[in-house]
Amino acid sequence: MTEATWGKSAKTPDINWRMSASLEDVARGETDIAEVTNLERAVRDWVRLDSEHRDAATLTTDHPVQIEGVSSTTFTGEAIAAIAEHLPPIPSEKE
Repeated sequence: MTEATWGKSAKTPDINWRMSASLEDVARGETDIAEVTNLERAVRDWVRLDSEHRDAATLTTDHPVQIEGVSSTTFTGEAIAAIAEHLPPIPSEKE
């Protein structure tokens, strides 16, 4: 028999920050080319954008990400902000 677990981790399981992801609809110079990288880098890049570019951006992941019980591979606006709340800490240079 399998034991069920209910709690915060059931709503938002661990995120695979190394999976491929693209940050689209963000102007890069004179073009609008999607940046393909890992999920952590794409979300950190999104956080650094100004609000106009954050609002226009689309994040697409290689595999579904589940946040607060909702699973998807395409995120915009507040959904990307929700993922950003789960970013792992940046390791300090002393470690």
